[in-house]
Amino acid sequence: MRSRALALAAAAFVTACARTPPAPDDRYTQLYRQLHPSVVLLTMQIPADDPKRKGKWDDAYGTGVIVGSGEWGTRILTAAHVVDDARNLRATIGDAGNAFPVKILARSNDDDDLALLAIDGRNLVPVRLAAHDDLAPGSAIGVLGYPIPDAFNDEHLGTTVSLYAGRVASVRKGAIEVDVPIIPGESGGPVFAVDTGEVIGLAESRFDEEHAIGFATPVDVIRRFLAAHPLPSPAS
Repeated sequence: MRSRALALAAAAFVTACARTPPAPDDRYTQLYRQLHPSVVLLTMQIPADDPKRKGKWDDAYGTGVIVGSGEWGTRILTAAHVVDDARNLRATIGDAGNAFPVKILARSNDDDDLALLAIDGRNLVPVRLAAHDDLAPGSAIGVLGYPIPDAFNDEHLGTTVSLYAGRVASVRKGAIEVDVPIIPGESGGPVFAVDTGEVIGLAESRFDEEHAIGFATPVDVIRRFLAAHPLPSPAS
């Protein structure tokens, strides 16, 4: 009888464990795998900031995210400041494959800081945008992007998407404040809600004086921008 009772208790324990929702860390792992193929490394050259190097060009980097794809090609969203004055702009999708030449299709105004890009890659994986921005302070979020990829390469650490986990600190006019620093190279990367896996913003900027505070352009602003620049129809 005792052996049978122990067996029943063990079976009940296993069943309870099977019904237990994934832990938060497991959820971040799932979403990293889900969203990784949609995150884009942008490489380019920009004019040198140093006046002594006037007329020279420096390598630069940023992040983008696929918002639409089909037989007609692929559209990538990023922050407008990432591609300002850029030349030789290339996009590498999800760490894999060759770099695609990039065409800049549209830019928003300075406040919204959005740019829509096009590449010839077909039938890639777009993210799901949230229907609207209904986040509250304290909501769990994640940021995906390519922080300082040149520094990682200098240390022979390779190039891959990094995930930073945090929470919404506040919802402000035209911006979401997050407690995750937006590191150079991450601008233009997706900010996603942990509960749905949907993109709720685009990593945009940080305060120079306080690196622990990050910002994202809200999905409402993103949807308004994309509505003004609709994707090609499936028959295109």
